Amino acid sequence: MKKISQPQQEEPEMSFLDHLEELRWHLIRAVLAVVIAATIAFLLKSFIFDVLLFGPSKGDFWSYSMLCRVSEALGIDGGFCFQELPFTIQSRTMGGQFSAHIWTSITAGFIIAFPIIMFEFWKFVAPAMHEKERKHAKGFIFVTSLLFFLGVLFGYYVVTPLSINFLGKYKVSELVLNEFDLSDYIGLVRTTVIASGLIFELPILIYFLTKVGVVTPQFLKKYRKYALVIVLILSAVITPPDIVSQIIVAVPVLILYEVSIVISKVIYKKEIKEKNKL
Repeated sequence: MKKISQPQQEEPEMSFLDHLEELRWHLIRAVLAVVIAATIAFLLKSFIFDVLLFGPSKGDFWSYSMLCRVSEALGIDGGFCFQELPFTIQSRTMGGQFSAHIWTSITAGFIIAFPIIMFEFWKFVAPAMHEKERKHAKGFIFVTSLLFFLGVLFGYYVVTPLSINFLGKYKVSELVLNEFDLSDYIGLVRTTVIASGLIFELPILIYFLTKVGVVTPQFLKKYRKYALVIVLILSAVITPPDIVSQIIVAVPVLILYEVSIVISKVIYKKEIKEKNKL
């Protein structure tokens, strides 16, 4: 005899307060992951500061060596071939170094724990999605984390050295010495790295905006030339005033924009098919 399958009971709809409680626990777990990662980063002070943070301030940093070779191969004097940068880093406040240690550890904790933060975000929004969309959870977390880490690496190895090289050498007069405050230097590195990581999330942002109907592939194609101008302006602001540095920064962002158009086109077609089935 065939077994009669029991109808699945629908889960009771959660109230607004239940949603807030659920969100609270997801936030607690995400913050806890950041705190644990930040604690590990706090204990690895020598590596975080001497190797990572102050790496771009040294003449033998990997990026400068690569840019020097590229500029020599192209016959362009990009100013990347040098032994050391003409500036010093100092702390002028009593709690400056301790404060820098704390905030740098928190930033490192956020970067390290980013996949867990995305996991908690997905767990919160997943109940509102269809069963097919829930199956892509692992792919979403992997792709989002991969793009973020690629952006962080791009910001650290490309944008940060270009900015430090330009600002460290720039002088209005030979009478003025470049002696940068520790908080300013770390702020530049931290902002550049985090901003680059978030910029690389553009395809994910376009995915969700297309899902909810805010943007369409036609819209992205129509305003492509404006996006190009904006990207070039941003690259000119955050990089030295030479065409090579601007191209180095602008090209990856433009590629991400084109990838976003392809993603939007695929999602838009799927949404149209789903509407036609109804």
